[in-house]
Amino acid sequence: MKQLPPGRIMVDVDGVELSERDRRRLEHPACAGVILFSRNYESPAQLRTLCEQIKAVREPALVIGVDQEGGRVQRFRDDFTTIPPMRAFGSLWDRDKQQAAVAAHDAAYVIGTELAACGIDFSFAPVLDLDHGCSEVIGDRAFHASAEAVIELASAFIQGLDECGMTAVGKHFPGHGSVIADTHHETAVDHRMLVEIEREDLQPFVALCRGALGAVMPAHVVYDKLDARPASFSTFWLQDILRKRLGFNGAVLSDDLSMHAASIEGDAPTRAKAALAAGCDIALVCNAPDDADAVLQFVASAAAAPDPAYNLALQRRPRMARRNEADQNQRYHRALEQLANVASEAYRPIA
Repeated sequence: MKQLPPGRIMVDVDGVELSERDRRRLEHPACAGVILFSRNYESPAQLRTLCEQIKAVREPALVIGVDQEGGRVQRFRDDFTTIPPMRAFGSLWDRDKQQAAVAAHDAAYVIGTELAACGIDFSFAPVLDLDHGCSEVIGDRAFHASAEAVIELASAFIQGLDECGMTAVGKHFPGHGSVIADTHHETAVDHRMLVEIEREDLQPFVALCRGALGAVMPAHVVYDKLDARPASFSTFWLQDILRKRLGFNGAVLSDDLSMHAASIEGDAPTRAKAALAAGCDIALVCNAPDDADAVLQFVASAAAAPDPAYNLALQRRPRMARRNEADQNQRYHRALEQLANVASEAYRPIA
């Protein structure tokens, strides 16, 4: 097993087991971890084996993450609990705030327990965006239109992950819910002034950044009244607002640099350079293996003489690794019962 310092680029892998091409990429000194997708999953047993293969590549072991939010964004489905979209918890909150918070907590506990049992370190969740009724890519992934509701439900969700040893990743800073464009396929621009964003979308991040929230993912959205660059590449958002004003000291993970909205920064290595320079500790390059190779090579050469930001990234990164805690089967089954009551919750259709 190779002994390597932690890197700064998170990549994906081809299929349900590691190929030689995957191994070479994961052995690269600039590699920070692996994000898994539906194509990487056949069964819990296969997933455990794949995670063991990834962890065995190097020391310290690479972190493994997945988008397992619930609703539309749940990469592993067969033999995993079906998690309702977060809007279902928001609908319940409108009628019974306490029950909704308990249900959100238990949903996260189920997600964390099932992922941890397969060797996965964290899920890219929860979504902290407000549902302004215009963003289809966010839509029912958001808890609610109210910042108060999002704060309460996300706090409970984060506690549920924390109880099973998982770091929460809040997204998409400073708020993605007011733009119609899907950043996977389009350039997204939010024309609001800072005072409007602070009054609404930023509130969940303000409330949670000094607590148990271990990581943040910025949006590939341009807030053009404040910066010409998307938040993922903006020192204004990542340094002035997130680090200095909000006091966040966890890890910052970019959204996928292969998304269309990130192309405003140039080719893949240029995007990675911009994201890391702006304040991202780890940059994601997904579904583009040639780009991933180019970025890994670029970052390895650029990091030959680490700067202070790189050193800070190394200090923050270990918080992403899952803590080893005893399996609590009885607690897990109680959470399943609570979650079943929400699974049939009626929620309004996507805007």
